[in-house]
Amino acid sequence: MSESKQTEFNPPIETLQPKAEECAQRLLDAEDVFLASHIDADGIAAASIASQALSAAGVKHNINFYKQLDEDHISSIAATDHETVLFTDFGSGQLDIIADYEADGAFTPVISDHHEPADVETQYHLNPILFGISGSSELSGAGTTYCLARAMSALQDDPEIDHPTRRADNKDLAGMAIVGAIGDMQGGDSGVQGANTKIVAEGVEADVLETNTDLTLYGKQTRPVPKLLEYSTDIRLPGITGSESGAIEFLNAQDVDITDDDGDWKHWVDLTTDEKQSITSGLINVAIESGVPSSRIDNLIGENYTLPNEPEKTHLRNVGEFSTLLNSTGRYEKCDVGLAVCMGDRNEAYTAAKTLLQNHQKNISQGIEWVADEGVTKESHIQWFDAGDQIKETIVGIIAGMALGEGSIDQHTPIIAFAEKSDDESDSGEDDTIDEVKISSRATRKLTRQGLDLSIVMKEASQHCGGDGGGHDIAAGATIPAENQAEFVEKANEIVKEQTS
Repeated sequence: MSESKQTEFNPPIETLQPKAEECAQRLLDAEDVFLASHIDADGIAAASIASQALSAAGVKHNINFYKQLDEDHISSIAATDHETVLFTDFGSGQLDIIADYEADGAFTPVISDHHEPADVETQYHLNPILFGISGSSELSGAGTTYCLARAMSALQDDPEIDHPTRRADNKDLAGMAIVGAIGDMQGGDSGVQGANTKIVAEGVEADVLETNTDLTLYGKQTRPVPKLLEYSTDIRLPGITGSESGAIEFLNAQDVDITDDDGDWKHWVDLTTDEKQSITSGLINVAIESGVPSSRIDNLIGENYTLPNEPEKTHLRNVGEFSTLLNSTGRYEKCDVGLAVCMGDRNEAYTAAKTLLQNHQKNISQGIEWVADEGVTKESHIQWFDAGDQIKETIVGIIAGMALGEGSIDQHTPIIAFAEKSDDESDSGEDDTIDEVKISSRATRKLTRQGLDLSIVMKEASQHCGGDGGGHDIAAGATIPAENQAEFVEKANEIVKEQTS
């Protein structure tokens, strides 16, 4: 890198920059790249950031998504003729497998991830955990890949390079990095934290992000105000949640006109500041009177992130709604649709994504209702439910997280969810026996501050039972042989007890 470039470029996260540049240079030197990424919102956002940065640099690449990265998938990647493989939002935890293929000369891995790494080293490995930054709360897979993208732009010597998709510094990808972070549960009423805040600052500087303090309920862009309150799962208010008439009655009591000149219901973004304040104050009063825990009430107001270049009242304007849209594509094996939306397709792909979102929301609602009806089994230190084939394995973790703290489900105890694991690649229809079970776990930040680390719980308990797992302290997953489920529950309960006692 030239001296002038060094003085001009300010890396988003300085401690990651030397390794980010090393990884970026390997990608820039590649003839072509095989890009492998995870199927969730963070993984899709990360893949879109990487793809746009590679395209801007003129590096040919193709993209594949995976529900999980295992030996079979890595073997199939090794069988391709790509010399360089970029893993985004996974790869660190599978480094022990990847390293064997690297040693055999199958490919050179470049890893941009934020999950707990396996105890193996490789040269091109960008992960915030290796630099003392939390991959659970401070930097997501998309955020890590954003640092990689920024390093790629910094390493290109000639800013006047003649390439049709070139961007000057890749800062315009900051918005997508925060979409990934919010999709990976790295937000909260106080907004993102740590390294993520530096990416937000760059996004604001690049005019691709806006921040403000506002109501945190999901759907402020896309739902009419009465539906915003009726469908809220963030906080349940007696007489309002689940009741359209109750929501309207509440809004009328706040002296807020919820219809426009055409008689249509207004959206949150149509209201004046005074009207928003009146509704918010009213909601807080109802919550207090209803005995809602103070922590839930505090979460009603918080930092909001908006993508100002997207149209109002769409699923793309609010970062949280955008991330949910991406989840609805990846969780139903339509990552290519989510990727196309990230890359700017506002026609066919966006229409398809909205249809997937409607189906996703219906399945989530049914899943939460199923958990409420069936209840959970309480152990001394964990609670769990077995959804069998009633809830899709790719969304059972989302439902577990949303159910946590609702009704009879105790928010002070980590929740573990089981679901039958589908085998899309080898299902012959000849044998209905379920050989493996998928496990998802969720907790709260309060529990992780008390010492809980679900990534360790999932990894150690699953390996004890002949499977494997990992993730983050607040959310993690695993896969085990189905016959070892009871043994897993016992072991997980034991580990949680040790962590929190």
